[in-house]
Amino acid sequence: MLVGVLNGVNLNLLERRDPAVYGGLSLTQLEERIRGWGQELGCEVVCRQTNDEGEYVDWCQELGESADGLVVNPGAWSHYSYAIHDALELARGPVVEVHLSDIARREEWRRHSVLADLAAHRVIGKGPEGYREALEFLARG
Repeated sequence: MLVGVLNGVNLNLLERRDPAVYGGLSLTQLEERIRGWGQELGCEVVCRQTNDEGEYVDWCQELGESADGLVVNPGAWSHYSYAIHDALELARGPVVEVHLSDIARREEWRRHSVLADLAAHRVIGKGPEGYREALEFLARG
């Protein structure tokens, strides 16, 4: 099973963000964990991160066509990017939306996700472990 894990804007600076909210790992450390969890579950995992919304959309299209499932954390784009929504809507496999922080308990503008209606599963506020839950959901099929 091939799973695409797409991280968006500002996640490249994960280790510099509030560890109480974001878990204290660097993106490299997070991706190592994700690949390890994927291996345990029998999944081949492709991790990508960008701060370019157009590139993110391209990856949603590319991996949405080739992967068996997607784990997406677009960061702030989750709250307003209908371009990402529309690209993910075409994915052939399930999409799992992940947020490291509990967006329901944060600023008002973060509480709404334009991706919520198309996500087969959502993992909110579980820190890095949320990615494990997302992979487990996809592996259960």
